[in-house]
Amino acid sequence: MAGAKLRVVGKAHRKLDATAKVTGVTKFADDLFLPRMLYSKLLRSPHAHARIVSVDTTKALALGGVKAVLTGKDLPIPFGILPVSQDEHALAHDKVRFVGDPVAAVAAVSEEIATEALDLIAVTYEPLKAISSAEEAVAHPEPRIHDYGDYGNLHKLIDLEFGDVEEGFAEADLVREDLFFFEGSTHLPMEQHAALADWAPPPDGKVTLWSATQTPHYVHRALAKVLELPPAKIRVIATPNGGGFGGKSDPFSHEIVVAKLAILTGRPVKITLTREEVFYCHRGRHPTLMWVKTGVKRNGAITGMHFKSLLDGGGYGSYGVASTYYTGALQTVTYPVPRYKFQGARAFTNKPPCGPKRGHGTPQPRYALEVHLDKIAEQLSIDPAELRLQHLVPPNSLTANYLRIGSMGLGACIRKVVEGSGWKQKFRKLPLGQGVGLACSSYISGAGLPIYWNNMPHSGVQLKCDRGGGVTVFCGSTEIGQGSDSILAYIVAEVLGIDPFDIAVVTADTDLTPVDLGSYSSRVTLMSGNAALQAAERAREILASHAARKLEIPVERVVFADRRVFDAEDPERGLAFAAAVQLAEAAQGTVGTVGSYTPPQSAGRYRGAGVGPSPAYSYTAAVAEVDVDQETGIVIVPRIWIAHDVGRSINAAAVMGQVEGSVYMGLGEALMEEMAYRGNRNTVHKFPSLLEYKSPTTLEMCDVVTYLIEDPDPSGPFGAKEVGQGPLLPVMPAVANAVYDAVGVRVDEIPVTPEKVLKALKRKAKGEEPRFGPSTFPDIPWPEPTRVPPPWEGGDGKAIGQKATVATGERRH
Repeated sequence: MAGAKLRVVGKAHRKLDATAKVTGVTKFADDLFLPRMLYSKLLRSPHAHARIVSVDTTKALALGGVKAVLTGKDLPIPFGILPVSQDEHALAHDKVRFVGDPVAAVAAVSEEIATEALDLIAVTYEPLKAISSAEEAVAHPEPRIHDYGDYGNLHKLIDLEFGDVEEGFAEADLVREDLFFFEGSTHLPMEQHAALADWAPPPDGKVTLWSATQTPHYVHRALAKVLELPPAKIRVIATPNGGGFGGKSDPFSHEIVVAKLAILTGRPVKITLTREEVFYCHRGRHPTLMWVKTGVKRNGAITGMHFKSLLDGGGYGSYGVASTYYTGALQTVTYPVPRYKFQGARAFTNKPPCGPKRGHGTPQPRYALEVHLDKIAEQLSIDPAELRLQHLVPPNSLTANYLRIGSMGLGACIRKVVEGSGWKQKFRKLPLGQGVGLACSSYISGAGLPIYWNNMPHSGVQLKCDRGGGVTVFCGSTEIGQGSDSILAYIVAEVLGIDPFDIAVVTADTDLTPVDLGSYSSRVTLMSGNAALQAAERAREILASHAARKLEIPVERVVFADRRVFDAEDPERGLAFAAAVQLAEAAQGTVGTVGSYTPPQSAGRYRGAGVGPSPAYSYTAAVAEVDVDQETGIVIVPRIWIAHDVGRSINAAAVMGQVEGSVYMGLGEALMEEMAYRGNRNTVHKFPSLLEYKSPTTLEMCDVVTYLIEDPDPSGPFGAKEVGQGPLLPVMPAVANAVYDAVGVRVDEIPVTPEKVLKALKRKAKGEEPRFGPSTFPDIPWPEPTRVPPPWEGGDGKAIGQKATVATGERRH
């Protein structure tokens, strides 16, 4: 394929599932129905923190139409997405840890009867002191929410240093420190969580679960553990997701509950969560307090950086350990940071658990860093765009914390948005109340390590060529609306010279498809795409060898295009693709191939080096334009210019859609979205509904001017990198920086609400500094720091004195 003209990749295509979705044919989890199906409902805790004294289900079981009731004692084995945080029970076992924690489950012949039965379950609680914030968790190690964790109610503590940061500060011409806060928010997918389980009794003894999940492989793993069934006796099918954004990446209580109820009753059982329950499931953005101190030279070159984060994790671990590392991992991949220190802490609190919302742990620190750099640029009297352009991480380099940079198109992104927005004509030159702000970002194209460390591929594909000319692709990846099924078809179609709609794609079925680790970390295009590319190239080799023999030409001259296989020197001399398949099948049997992908080994060998490495990093730059009403504090964003380094677009239309969707979500986080709590010491969700949780409508959505920067990365299929999450990151800081340009006040807190802007303006009028949230970063009992010499100081990726290394397997493609 080297040097060949691309016929499919890079063009704008309709998605494979587009017609089915717009005509209502697509079946989501809640659309499924099986004969004799029962309906399940969950009883949830009204207390934020309490010991369960007793649960009496007698009256509920006596209600007509109720077929089964479960409590925590029926599912005693804990589970969790990370091996280090197996702290959840499908139903609370000994105590509840947030308002909404599931306590009991009912299966009945209708949802109405199941709901009525919940009121008949008598639970006696012994209330315990609730911890309502991360700062409170630091101040009060007791009572402990969990009996594990690094200290008291602090789930995870991290202290990493790469080089002598104090030495870096001593070399600086300017040292600045700032405190920032990023409020938590939720994913808000259109589709609520839903799952349906069926049980085939012995001798089959097999559970089948259909679920709106992003990670069928990990749900399969959790079911096997909790239900104590052999993995071969469990089948998980991920239904099309009506939006995920990370909120469906954990294994959830309701999935395990319906599987257990199906086993007990011998009947299919379905559950669909209400919108309020989705807010309780949460796993959204961690509220994060951040302190950053940076030393720079007069030209803006960074000499050292110290970054601290404190995350409010809610009631359970979820992805929290990884989230904490991510708040410190990617600061080094945009601008050179020769010396870097990161201290991160995640606290348990008595609120719904936080997890991997779009961008997973990186939007919060990126917001802090980009606003912090804007302040530094102003102190140095340097244009913020020029400061960034003059100090970019070089391509094909290694950062202080041992992250390998491949292609790096951030410079081109900045230049595009600066030119397109008229930045030089607007920055600090618009009338009072109008302003522009710029910010940049980077994100991973898949994580370098699997959640459960092993040497097996992260993604696999099986490909079958049909004698009728069709091709079927089998892959464990999950379609969550991002177009991953279509990406597989486009890549295979490009290699085999057929139309994408000649390809059937079968995905996310643990019985039928090879393992893919899931739709998270922007990994599918690069990892599943590489696996599909390998499988397609192997099929092409088989077909080309038989076609060359038939056409009596060297195999090097065989071309695949327009559903034909022909001679590159004489295009009229050829045969149909279907005929080529038939030739191969007649000669050697069914034409089937496999492909797989494992990322390259990461350079870091220190504890914590597994979070941050990626086969490739995407880059984004954005300029936001704002109008600020000084009487009300209301911020309106008329337009955002955004440029994204995607490597190469597989489907240009889908890439544009992902960028614009990121802008929409970023706009909501920048201006209005927050998980607010009240009552019972601020542990009761204030707005668990779409009516009251503020999110942008079409009226609030801005115009978006999108630029796609193509700098093909050799790690990606046809050079592609991620686009599903990275473009979100610069939106919030760009808006915050624009507000300052417009009215001269800093709101160092997300969201930038009218109340905060108005408060800042009033304080400015009095000659006072604006104050929001905590005024200082709390005193945390940090562990002994792990010191790792950076590469340019002769470091080998291991901590000083460390002997053990981390094996991550070999690249398979």
